[in-house]
Amino acid sequence: MDDRAPTCDWFFDIVSPFAYLQWKTRARLAGRIRLRPVPILFGAILGHWQQKGPAEIAPKRLHTYRYCQWRADTLGVPFRFPPGHPFNPVSALRLVVALGAGDAAVDALFDAAFGEGRDVSDMTELAAIGHRFGIADVEVEIARPDIKQRLRANTDAALARGVFGVPTIDVAGTLFWGEDATDMLIAYLDDPDLFDTPEMRRIAALPVAATRPTKPA
Repeated sequence: MDDRAPTCDWFFDIVSPFAYLQWKTRARLAGRIRLRPVPILFGAILGHWQQKGPAEIAPKRLHTYRYCQWRADTLGVPFRFPPGHPFNPVSALRLVVALGAGDAAVDALFDAAFGEGRDVSDMTELAAIGHRFGIADVEVEIARPDIKQRLRANTDAALARGVFGVPTIDVAGTLFWGEDATDMLIAYLDDPDLFDTPEMRRIAALPVAATRPTKPA
């Protein structure tokens, strides 16, 4: 990847198959931007915006899983769901933080979770990954207060920027959410005036015509 390309924050959670797919196809962005992985807790993002995740809505869960498998097959990306999903990603995220959130660490956790379909909420799995990176006692390492605080700080920083889902790429304050937004991101990088057309300006200021009632009528 071109070292001269600008670096953009890439907010992700290990629990997200869409983040895995975007990460494994990041070569599409080569020469345009470089991604700086920023691990965050998706559950905290959902809680802040009072949303449900796609896996928390039963019919949407099956649709989402089918789409992820189809999308991976279409992209030619190795893909296998872990034994259970969603899983608790906190320990895996803390391990990524402890490893400096470098590309190799992100690859290792994602490859285990969605490339090989392993349970990265299992400390045995995390210990094996950590040992490859020279961490003797993963459980002790990820329990350090500074590691926990860094993950919280990452999540707070994402919320402060308006992040509402994962994966999200922050291009100088313009957010691109979802693996399926990659084509739009590329179009924007090729044409920074993409969102400055009359219609794009109109929808940016579009008023809300109605709101959903909080209680049945």
